[in-house]
Amino acid sequence: MPTQYDAIVIGTGQSGPALADRFDDEGLKTAVIERHLFGGTCVNVGCIPTKTLVASARAAHVARRASEFGVDIGGPVRVDMARVKARKDAIVGQSNAGVTGWMESLDHATLYRGHGRFTGPNQVSVNGELLEADKIFINVGGRTLVPTIAGLDQVDYLTSSTMMDVDFLPEHLIIVGGSYIGLEFGQMYRRFGAQVTVIERGPLLLSREDEDVSLTIQEILEKEGIDIRANAQVERVEKVGDEVVVHLQGQDGPTQVAGSHL
Repeated sequence: MPTQYDAIVIGTGQSGPALADRFDDEGLKTAVIERHLFGGTCVNVGCIPTKTLVASARAAHVARRASEFGVDIGGPVRVDMARVKARKDAIVGQSNAGVTGWMESLDHATLYRGHGRFTGPNQVSVNGELLEADKIFINVGGRTLVPTIAGLDQVDYLTSSTMMDVDFLPEHLIIVGGSYIGLEFGQMYRRFGAQVTVIERGPLLLSREDEDVSLTIQEILEKEGIDIRANAQVERVEKVGDEVVVHLQGQDGPTQVAGSHL
């Protein structure tokens, strides 16, 4: 027989914890299901860790410009990526622990650490146990979409999530996609000291923005030394020696970009 609840909350990202807390205040018996990390995308692989990395990248960028403000730092700026990642992990860990402790402190909620699956209109299965409620709330967030590109399954590549595990500086980072997340990583790693190439299949970066905004952002990034390849469709990728080679089809015909990481 299924375990009965007043409400089931699947996922503990942005809204799940607040919703469960409200139910708890009203004395409702609630099941909270989380398959991986409490806090979801924003806390663990999204907003908090990326903005932490952005802050470190900006510190390096400002330090390199120190002489413009009459400040002599006495040598070249070096970035210790292992320490950058450790700082990011510590901040993420605090946020994750905060959400986890919050959920564990609820008086009327039961936490299930596992993957919830619907087995009926009002039933969810998790870890072999059947749960039932009239109200079920889905707060499952998102996952990285890996595009269909010939040869991609034959090379090592990074996503916006696995980038969170990087504790070294890529020599040349190739980014496929010139929208918000791609450009954030592009500027970040350029400021850390990597060579960066951004490939965008459309004519403009940030295609949902006004044209003047897109062009201004491209100008800023190019001044920082980022190579922008617009109107470039990725045809295939391949591993050549220690490099990843991305073959492109652009307005002027086929070209290619070789880098250390994709």
